[in-house]
Amino acid sequence: MRSVWKGHIRFSLVTIPIQIFNAVETNKNIKFNQLHRGDLGRVSYQKTCKSCESILSKKDIVKGFEYEPDQYVVIEPEDLNSLKLKSTRAIDIEAFVDVDEVHPSRFEAVYYVAPNGEVAQKTFNLFNETLKKTGKAGVGRIILRDREDVVLLVAEGEAIIMYKLRYPYEIRSINDVPGIENEKIEKAQLDLAINLVTAFTKKFEEVDFTDRYRDAVMELVQEKIDGKEVVHVSDEEEAGEVVDIMDALKASIEKAKGSQKQAG
Repeated sequence: MRSVWKGHIRFSLVTIPIQIFNAVETNKNIKFNQLHRGDLGRVSYQKTCKSCESILSKKDIVKGFEYEPDQYVVIEPEDLNSLKLKSTRAIDIEAFVDVDEVHPSRFEAVYYVAPNGEVAQKTFNLFNETLKKTGKAGVGRIILRDREDVVLLVAEGEAIIMYKLRYPYEIRSINDVPGIENEKIEKAQLDLAINLVTAFTKKFEEVDFTDRYRDAVMELVQEKIDGKEVVHVSDEEEAGEVVDIMDALKASIEKAKGSQKQAG
């Protein structure tokens, strides 16, 4: 595992040398290339101007910000360079918060944090244990790829997880979601629904997270490599009969109980 950033966690006068690693594995993601059907050559793309239809090279293209419909201001590379923040190679802790206060919609990316060298181990462990004992998470700022991001540091075992957070302006208001209304729920229906949730409750690590689509694609690829005939089977389900909500809940609970007995 190769680190993507090395620097320090800085909290008041305490400095901890650290290194950061990507927590997400991307090498196993399925990727397709676009090919010419005739000879299976890779497809390349030409960029053209929608106004004059000219074919453009890289040097012909500039960045533009649309401040009004079809009205742009050109932003040159040197303009953006003048705005780049100088990396301090430090995550400055600005506050400590309860993780529960951070809405899940704010989480954007996840990284692992570890001490950088033996000299940092003791101070890193102290910081880690302090986070666990207090139940708090550190909020700080880090400069990655010339942009300043707000991050949340959470203790996880003997390591620390760093979550890159979205800024508030990036999140749409949930109040703008259409069709959400406060409608009175019948107590009998609610009680049955709660019983159904209880019947299906299990520990998170017991949930099956098999990527069935990826497995199916890889099986399809292997069959094509082996020259086998690929049979396409429709898995569309017919719409079920509309039933009374109370009957559906009761039947679902009985089905869940039956599944639990078989599993036991």
